[in-house]
Amino acid sequence: MSEEIKGRISVETENIFPIIKKWLYSEKDIFIRELVSNASDAITKLRKISLSEEFEGGSDYRIDLDFDQEKRILTIEDNGIGMSSEEVQKYINQIAFSSAEEFVKKFQGEGGKPEIIGHFGLGFYSCFMVSTKVTIETKSYKKDSSAVLWESESGTEFAMRSSEKTTRGTKITLYLDADSGEYLDQWKLKELIRKYCDFLPVAIFVKNEQANKQTPLWSETPASVTKEKYDEFYNYLFPFSGEPLFYVHLNVDYPFRLQGILYFPKLKHELDVNQSGIKLYCNHVFVSDDANELVPKFLTVLKGTIDIPDLPLNVSRSYLQSDPLVKKISAHIVKKIADRLNEEFKKSEENFRKNWDEISIFVKYGMLTDDKFYDAAKDLIFFKTSNGEILRLEDYWIKNKDQNHGKVFYANESETSSIYMDLLKSQGLEAILVDSRIDSHFVQFLESKNPDMKFQRVDSELADGVIDKENSSSIVDADNKTEGDRIQEFFENTLKRDGLEIKAEPLKADGVPAVVLLPEHMRRLSEMNLMGGQKPTDLLKNHTLVINTRSGLVRNILGLSKGTESIKAQRLVRTVYDMALLSSKIFDESEFAEYIKRTTETLEDLSAP
Repeated sequence: MSEEIKGRISVETENIFPIIKKWLYSEKDIFIRELVSNASDAITKLRKISLSEEFEGGSDYRIDLDFDQEKRILTIEDNGIGMSSEEVQKYINQIAFSSAEEFVKKFQGEGGKPEIIGHFGLGFYSCFMVSTKVTIETKSYKKDSSAVLWESESGTEFAMRSSEKTTRGTKITLYLDADSGEYLDQWKLKELIRKYCDFLPVAIFVKNEQANKQTPLWSETPASVTKEKYDEFYNYLFPFSGEPLFYVHLNVDYPFRLQGILYFPKLKHELDVNQSGIKLYCNHVFVSDDANELVPKFLTVLKGTIDIPDLPLNVSRSYLQSDPLVKKISAHIVKKIADRLNEEFKKSEENFRKNWDEISIFVKYGMLTDDKFYDAAKDLIFFKTSNGEILRLEDYWIKNKDQNHGKVFYANESETSSIYMDLLKSQGLEAILVDSRIDSHFVQFLESKNPDMKFQRVDSELADGVIDKENSSSIVDADNKTEGDRIQEFFENTLKRDGLEIKAEPLKADGVPAVVLLPEHMRRLSEMNLMGGQKPTDLLKNHTLVINTRSGLVRNILGLSKGTESIKAQRLVRTVYDMALLSSKIFDESEFAEYIKRTTETLEDLSAP
């Protein structure tokens, strides 16, 4: 071009720049992503054109970042397609979104996957967040083209004139403002390239040192990737995270485009769904490490990458949540995760059991929050049992339903040595063990999905099998009362407490004088309150004390209940009650001092000559 052209950008930029600064680009660092991805597009376009046109371009494609600290200048240069003066006016002065859509339409019929990034919106203009002045020197790949220099100090007014640039491509020069000196640092720039542009298919150099990895493993054919490569890539993305359990390689071309690799980390009992480990990419460019709007919340505990070329990036989160594409992608990912879990189970049930402790909380939370995931993976619900096994719920049910009279007994894993478990085990009964904070919800959820199963905590009711109904005493005295009636009556007269119900039953374990039973619904409510950050329900307000009429201690107390020894018998009643409360682990701490005092007095009484 022979003369200088001046003018204004042909849109209402006074309205655009507040959007760029406050909404689309709330983080200044993103201007690096925008300019480098535009440079990558310029090279990708040239590669595409080289398949259908003849030109002398070579193959040494690269992007270079350089800076001058004294002059406060940062440059980003590519040897891609370049622009003519007409193209600069069309694609820069009219803010036409980097010409990406027009280019894709032109070459969409020539085969191959679309590789143009190009929909980061007003990408180029993000550089004005950090600059007082910006220049573009560019020369088209076309023969006999003239180089162009474009410059602007405001982003709203520009000047264009001829340039002395002799090589194909585009060089953008940023004159950084007083608050942006951090970008005049090699380590900082390499860090940003690694974060945003690590997997772009072109070498990116900072001060002539390559800064990006280039190869996104998720773009390779799953059949060609070894386990060692998957593990290596995981450790590259998430250093010091150990070895993943297994992974899911996503590779979809229709009805939407989706690639990625999701890893199952070792979770144990930790589940923080607010900490996303899934990195979101768009055509190999990093967008966000928060994928909560794209996948169900339970999947965010996974780690890995998702690359969605067609995702609308510069829109609000509420839009993403209702976007039909996002819903389809989400449903597909859920299915693939469930399929992989089933595949791992079929491949080796033994290994799956070994890994269950690591993934159980993920599976449970997923089923609680996503019915489709439950339907696809419901055969993979395992529990540890009181017999030391890890059984599928279905196998436990088949094995125990007759003996358990249609009930699924369960207890906290910490209660394996409790008096309740001893009672069950002594009669050959088996319980499943729950071990996470969400299990109170999960048990209720399983009941709703399996109406035939009645889940019963071992300390809420006594299993039929631990009560010796056949040898229960039916002998009555002159007042028409059985021994059990008299025991119950004496304990009721001694222990006068609101909300306390007392029963006398012949338990098959002679050495157990009494047990406390807690209402199932109250126990579940208490645990749900605790999980929700509320105060737990006061379980002691309503509970049942079951006195074992076969206990030698209980019978001795009954013998002391009349005459001069009745005071001693009352003290022993309270001691039996205290022991039962201690066994249930709900002893009120405020009463502990009184318990010590009562026990001491009882021991003194018993030890008196």
